[in-house]
Order: sequence, then structure tokens, then C-alpha cells
Amino acid sequence: MVEPFPLIEISGPPYERGRQYGRKAADRIRKGASHYYAQLKELSLDSAGIAALVRDYLPVIEAFEPTHVEEMRGISEGAGLPFEGVALLNARTEVLNLARSEVRARFKTLDDRDGCTGVVVLPQAAGAGRLIHAQNWDWKLVCAETAVILKVRRDDGPDFMTFTEAGALGRFGFNAVGIAITGNDLECDRDYREVGVPLALVRRKVLESEHVALAMRTVYCTKKSAANNMIVSHRDGVAIDFECAPDETFQVHPDQGLLVHANHFVSPVALVKLTDMGIANAPDSLYRDVRVRELLKPQIGAISFDAVKAALFDEFAHPWSVCRPPRLNLSNYLSATIAMILMEPASGLMEVAPLPASDRQFTSYQLEVLQAGRTIADPPAVSKRS
Repeated sequence: MVEPFPLIEISGPPYERGRQYGRKAADRIRKGASHYYAQLKELSLDSAGIAALVRDYLPVIEAFEPTHVEEMRGISEGAGLPFEGVALLNARTEVLNLARSEVRARFKTLDDRDGCTGVVVLPQAAGAGRLIHAQNWDWKLVCAETAVILKVRRDDGPDFMTFTEAGALGRFGFNAVGIAITGNDLECDRDYREVGVPLALVRRKVLESEHVALAMRTVYCTKKSAANNMIVSHRDGVAIDFECAPDETFQVHPDQGLLVHANHFVSPVALVKLTDMGIANAPDSLYRDVRVRELLKPQIGAISFDAVKAALFDEFAHPWSVCRPPRLNLSNYLSATIAMILMEPASGLMEVAPLPASDRQFTSYQLEVLQAGRTIADPPAVSKRS
């Protein structure tokens, strides 16, 4: 049996939350940082070079959300890791590709890109009448040993729960007012021309949002370094897929209450305006979304957690399948479906299976949710005695 991802619960102001996170997940944080440091070392970057790349990002992060920097400094202290290591975990895609741009003339290799498959089932398409938001996360096999479930109790906004690499502030998850997010890698011809906000922090900002309009604004308007796909949903029945270029955002909407996205642009507007560069590294993306959609369409109106799991377990074209076993990818490193994550924001439920191609065992995690119609500023309901 594959070990479940550990639950890390933290609370308090940002720096204190970070210290708790660093202490409780220290081993996984250090292991994750060591992995990415090793990758950068292969690109002939020493600690000073890594620190310089992180410094390029620090003003951007501070301008976007200064409390994120506070929390990362707390993680650094709690885990006994230099701040640059924690910043690297929160901007690893951007830093790794920034490093590659400095050596690309000497090393012409494929980027470390990989696949994911995201799904949203709106309430009218779900058997239980509650929105389902799910994701297969395909990435490096080593990250099965560095991921955690992070539950954050906040004094300054809604509580949230996220599946993420240890030391990172967020990846996929939902919050107590029913806002959820997942993400999929995209590539286009505009990538890495300028420094933008790290994607992990964009997603974290969504999870901190009290209103879905502001969550969507964060995804739509924030300048990014590279393309990415982010699906934002709300438990009351809204979901939009945002195909983000660094400087422009395109929308994909549900069809019959069902939304599925893999790792290529599908917006007709996007395909006219930019060049999709991702198919070279993730050719299986061309059918993964089709497979999941076709498996779920006959069940529209009665789609359950089990139906979504069955679709995300799909083994068509194995091992280049929706549910990926450990295999070498086109960049010659071992990758796999690291986790299958299903969320029901209305009930506060998250179910996660580590390495689902090897072991179909799910662990349930629970977040206490606010009642629909209430906001963080509202006083708690008072029961009346008869």
C-alpha cells in the first residue's frame, strides 16, 4: 500500500503559520528543495546563482502579496532551510525555466513539462446535486514523497485546504466559502519573456479569496511568466476554465454541466492568436481530455465521485494514459500520476489517492465549511431556545 499524504494543519498570522508548516513538514520540504537544487546544479548553477534568480522574483512576489513572503520566511525558519530554498519551492517552474534560458545556447533539451487532467461536474450534472472538482496531477515520481495536504486556519480570510508540494503555499484545493481551483501545464510562444507572478502563488491567492469574482480576477488579470491553465469553480454551480498566456487570458466554459481540460489550448481565440508549444512534450494531451469527457457524458445528471474516479483511472493507450504509471517521459525523467484529487466544496470533502496507477486507495480529508450565503465578516449564527 502506498502511504497517504500527510495532513499538515496550521493557524495564526502568516509568519507563525509558516513556522508551524516548516516544523511539521520539515523532512518533505527539505527533500523537495534538494531535488530542485540538484536540477539547477545540472545547469551549472551554484547557491549564489540560485539566490540571484530568486532575487529576481522577490520584488514581484512582494508586490503581489507581501504576506506570502512572510509565510515563506516562517517556513524557512521552521524547516531550517535557507529562504531561497523555500522561494524555489514556490516558484520552481519559473526559476527552473529562467535558469534554462541562461544556458539554452549550450544545452538544447526538452523542458521538464508534464501532463495533468482536470474535471469539473456542475451540480446539475452530478447525481448528488453537488459540484465535483477533480484533478490527476502528473509530475516527477519523487514528488510522491514530498507532497502534503495543507489545511490553513486563517484569521484574515476563509480557511482552506490544498494538495501541494511541501513548502509551497498552494496548488489544488478549495476554501470554506466553496471556491476551488486546479491547474494544468500549458506552453506557448510567449513564455518566459518577462518575470511574472509564480503560478503557485496565483493559486494560493485564489484559495484566500472570499468572493469567486475576485478569485477569477486574480487568475484572469495577474501577469505570469508562462502559460498555464487554471479551472476556478464555486460550489453554487459556476466553473470557468482560464487558458492563460503570460499576458492574456482565454476562457473555456462547461458543456452540459461538464468541463474537462488537459495540456493543450482549446479556445478558438487562443489558437488564432498564439502558438501552442506543449504538444511536443505532452502528445497524450490530445486524447486525455476526450477520453474523460466521453466516459462521463453518458452519465450527465447522475455523475458521482465513483464515476469521476473511473474516468480518471482510464488506461487507454497505457502507459501514455489518463492515469499514468511510472514511466520515462520525453525529458527522460521518471514521471507518473502522483495523485488523484477529488473535491466536493459544498461538503468540505477532499479525497486523494497517491500514485493511483499503482494503488487505488483514497484517503478522505475534511474542511469545515461556511454555510451558503454567509461571509467571513458575518457574525456566527445564534441558536434560539424555545
